[in-house]
Amino acid sequence: MKQLPNIITLSRVPSLFVIALFAIWDVRWGATIAFSLFILASVSDFLDGWLARRLGVVSNFGKLMDALTDKILNVGLLVFLLVWPQPPSTPMLPWYCVFFVILILTRELLITGLRLVAASSNIVLAAERSGKVKTVLQIIAIAALLLVNAAQRDWNCPAEYTGKMQWAALACFFAATLLTVTSGAGYLVKYWHIFMDEPPQKG
Repeated sequence: MKQLPNIITLSRVPSLFVIALFAIWDVRWGATIAFSLFILASVSDFLDGWLARRLGVVSNFGKLMDALTDKILNVGLLVFLLVWPQPPSTPMLPWYCVFFVILILTRELLITGLRLVAASSNIVLAAERSGKVKTVLQIIAIAALLLVNAAQRDWNCPAEYTGKMQWAALACFFAATLLTVTSGAGYLVKYWHIFMDEPPQKG
């Protein structure tokens, strides 16, 4: 029972591949299943932390892996949506979003590297509020894009509505990208002394 929060945390890694499989699988309600599985995986991000606190098993491993599996799931799906074509052979994320996805990937790798460097010195850097809001915006954007796919493939929604849904999803994606970069920059400035192996500045 004490390992349940960590099991839930680690389950988000295989979830990435299962979601992508159902999103592209030509099976009835496949796109809707992909959307539903992503919602469950996203909810697990909050469930594992709640369970860990409830069971009194909060650990450094759980804190690090919780942040890492979030990044794997969200960035992995953003890359998937960037390259996977939907009818009529156009990706869910337009080609020009590759620059923004690279920005997000770079930020996440830098922050993960910073956390690993800190962990080597027995320092655990917890997620900050701006980072949590960034994650929520990424989840909303990805969920909205998967919902567009489900609406087109499974629900036969008119293109007029799915087009508006996709633009709303892109707006969330751009907002998430902006917050991802600004929050990451602030995080790096705040903890740069750890990268440089310097004592923190006082005052």
